[in-house]
Amino acid sequence: MSRTDLVILSTRVVTPEGTAAGAVAIADGVITALYDHDKAPDAARRLDVGDAVLLPGVVDTHVHVNEPGRTDWEGFETATRAAAAGGVTTIIDMPLNSIPVTTTAPALNVKARAAAGHATVDYAFWGGVVPGNTDQLEPLARGGVRGFKCFLVPSGIDEFPPVGESQLRPAMTKLAGLGLPLLVHAELPGPIARAASARGSDPRRYGSYLASRPRAAELEAVDLMLGLCRETGCHVHIVHVSAAETLDRLRDARRAGLPVTAETCPHYLTFAAEEILDGATAWKCAPPIRERRNREALWEGLADGTLDLVASDHSPAPPALKCLDTGDFVRAWGGVASLELGLAATWTGARDRGRAVGDLARWCAERPAGLAGLKRKGRLAPGCDADVIVFDPEARFTVAPERLHQRHPVTPYAGMVLHGVVHQTFVRGMCVYDEGAFPGGAIGKWER
Repeated sequence: MSRTDLVILSTRVVTPEGTAAGAVAIADGVITALYDHDKAPDAARRLDVGDAVLLPGVVDTHVHVNEPGRTDWEGFETATRAAAAGGVTTIIDMPLNSIPVTTTAPALNVKARAAAGHATVDYAFWGGVVPGNTDQLEPLARGGVRGFKCFLVPSGIDEFPPVGESQLRPAMTKLAGLGLPLLVHAELPGPIARAASARGSDPRRYGSYLASRPRAAELEAVDLMLGLCRETGCHVHIVHVSAAETLDRLRDARRAGLPVTAETCPHYLTFAAEEILDGATAWKCAPPIRERRNREALWEGLADGTLDLVASDHSPAPPALKCLDTGDFVRAWGGVASLELGLAATWTGARDRGRAVGDLARWCAERPAGLAGLKRKGRLAPGCDADVIVFDPEARFTVAPERLHQRHPVTPYAGMVLHGVVHQTFVRGMCVYDEGAFPGGAIGKWER
């Protein structure tokens, strides 16, 4: 009989088949079997969590770690501790804002060396598509990236310039042959430039910032990408969908059989433009947080499957870059740091709209793992890595920025009451977070 290292029992185990009482058996970091609650096998260790929910560990496919080069913004040590505390067991790091950006095979090796030995949870990397690096896509793929990311507008850093249609076409043809997705920041510069001439003069007004990133920029970008998807056969993934009008375009593309997926983010599902105060630059992100009615339409798109998944777009920066003192939306860095809070924020909105913990597992674990091609992640099933979180969906907590594990305590969630408390996080069967402690150390490994 094979050895079982650990058995975790719960009255609510969330699997692809549903939620039921059960027991998860783990050996050598892998889920070996699922049992009825009263038929759990003997094991070296036995953990009964009672009515707490066992969820698959979150796979966050949209994380800006920024190390090396901008580790003072965020680094692998702080980011992955925040991840573990928030129930995230795997992060996929974006190819910016580190220096160097991950647009060549040598740069990927630099990034990997920066992460090695410093990560509490498992990690992987996206490569970047920028002007002139089509010849680097295959070496990056061989090096282990899970796919690629591009911008159609300036990214905010000079090292990662945007691409246009003429550059996208050969890159997407190459990626189609490699069988890897292209993740797209879908805003076009034309509508943004046109909006700039009509923008209000007060840089502190949130309404002025919102008007400066019109939904037309997103819609025209999605139209461009769907046309190129149809032409090249490349899997296109639209990141951080903010405009509800995007949903009909995605539905039409799916009906036409195009290989298209899309995500939204906790901040678009939680906040509404009408509630953001002037000068509140902690809320600045691009695309911007839109109106309450728009938010509800995004929830409907997530519920009906038009939006495949939720990812944090964790994009931290030092407080000075957020211009918290001046409240200047024009100068402030655009990004929301939410790696530790994404699961709870998503669940808070989901439970208020009658959704179940099984939906949470699908949106935050199973489908993100599928996007990144991580076949052993995102599910509680035999043969998968034993990435498990012990989650209390009924418990509440008040967000205290100084208690978060990200590098800088800046968050628009400050003072909010969120539902869903992560008690423990297991990565490949090892407990890496336990009620505020990190007993496992830096055991995270590169998934490639």
